Amino acid sequence: WLRPLLFHEKFYEGALVKFIIGKFGCNVPFEDREDPYTCKLLNITDPDIGQEIEAFSLPETISPVASYDTVVSINFQVLYPIIITKLGIFQNEQGLGLLRNISVKLYQAEQQEEAIVTARFSPHSPGVEVNRLRYKSVEQFILPKGFEGIIVWESQDHVGLNTTGLTADIVNNRVGVLRIYTVAEGALQHGFTVGTSALAGGFTYTVHDGAALLKHLNTFPERLKFHSDKLEEEDAALEEESSIHGDMVFVDVVDIYRNVPSKLLHFYKWSVESENYRMMLKTDDDCYVDLEAILNKITNKHQNKTNFWWGNFRLNWAVDLTGKWQELEYLSPAYPAFACGSGYVISYDLVRWLAENSERLKIYQGEDVSMGIWMAAIAPQKYQDSCWVCEKMCQSDMLTSPQYTPDELTDLWRNKQLCGNPCCKCELL
Repeated sequence: WLRPLLFHEKFYEGALVKFIIGKFGCNVPFEDREDPYTCKLLNITDPDIGQEIEAFSLPETISPVASYDTVVSINFQVLYPIIITKLGIFQNEQGLGLLRNISVKLYQAEQQEEAIVTARFSPHSPGVEVNRLRYKSVEQFILPKGFEGIIVWESQDHVGLNTTGLTADIVNNRVGVLRIYTVAEGALQHGFTVGTSALAGGFTYTVHDGAALLKHLNTFPERLKFHSDKLEEEDAALEEESSIHGDMVFVDVVDIYRNVPSKLLHFYKWSVESENYRMMLKTDDDCYVDLEAILNKITNKHQNKTNFWWGNFRLNWAVDLTGKWQELEYLSPAYPAFACGSGYVISYDLVRWLAENSERLKIYQGEDVSMGIWMAAIAPQKYQDSCWVCEKMCQSDMLTSPQYTPDELTDLWRNKQLCGNPCCKCELL
């Protein structure tokens, strides 16, 4: 998409293009990360192969107390495949027998219409007492790596449950195969969609395919060496390409998805310190970008504007609690308006404000929503334009469209150059 610019008499000297690259690659092999979006090592140290593991251990100093809540829940994520074997509730205070009817259910966080498994407790069927809890066995399913679940406790008698707050010293995570969201991780205030965020019992689980896990742990040094060698090769290739083309800016972050907001702020800081310009176009390298059309619109309509943000804006976008866009830091149910990821243009004064305040701006789960939250503080003039296409779809007047492979981008531009429309299949005569 840069080729038309190189031969354009009007814009040839009017635009500078840079690719933003994190200076460091993640030093953890992909298979050994907690999830695909971070650089956190999956730290499994004591797998307890074949043993049933309690998810929570109550210190003697902590005792569940009667609450007014009839429904409470906790969220968790599976970091290595497990099988949940039992669901449990807290024993009644003062050692009394079970005096109420309670159900405990396991849900997949993204599909809460029907529980995966359920355990029901009653005075006539109180379960087995173990370590200050009462447990019941449930049908066993393998929960794969990346599974995000919710455990929900519900009083069937409309009487408050016995609960305690979820803190790090209660979570029995020495094995390292689960991430259970605690207050310290910022999730408890808003991270649950069912009932109040609290703990009213527990669950037990086993590690699935322990032999495979042990083999995986034992072969980590070889994977680490191979990954380190690949990183060195990649660094050398990037340096060579940068020296040839001069179109890369290396910023001081580890190049992973969760660091994209930091990459952007670092680049904006570099840009105001290094270049003179009026407008900044931000896009992704998998996007079709009609740069000539964008520059023509800027020249014809927006050339002298400040406090200016031009894109296709998501409005009242719900905060995701699971998956790639899981948000554990922003406490509202919906984000402020933000431009979708295929691209946007902002004026220099806004870039300068971002650069000058970059050390104070809080990083959220993704670059698009972070930008919306930051911009909400200064309320720029937003220009809505559906020609910044947010999904992978072709329209003849599109300025951008995302999520294409290199071959697909080549085809779009071939069509654009041959017949003036990227969406029409054109053949050479």
